[in-house]
Amino acid sequence: MKFLSKKQVTALVLYSPAHIARLEAAKKFPARVVLGPSRVGWLEQEVMDWMQSRIAERDKRTAPLQGS
Repeated sequence: MKFLSKKQVTALVLYSPAHIARLEAAKKFPARVVLGPSRVGWLEQEVMDWMQSRIAERDKRTAPLQGS
């Protein structure tokens, strides 16, 4: 298990910290874990799973129709 910093998460998902916070508040992004008084992190696997769900959603929208 590995934690990612805010900098690592923003580099990975290409969203600003403010947008990540908005997605978290809307329950559309993995929740941060408080690691200490002024430190948070995200579980790498949860972020990777979220990214995979974005890809799956894209593929579902662009999949050719059956029987075409």
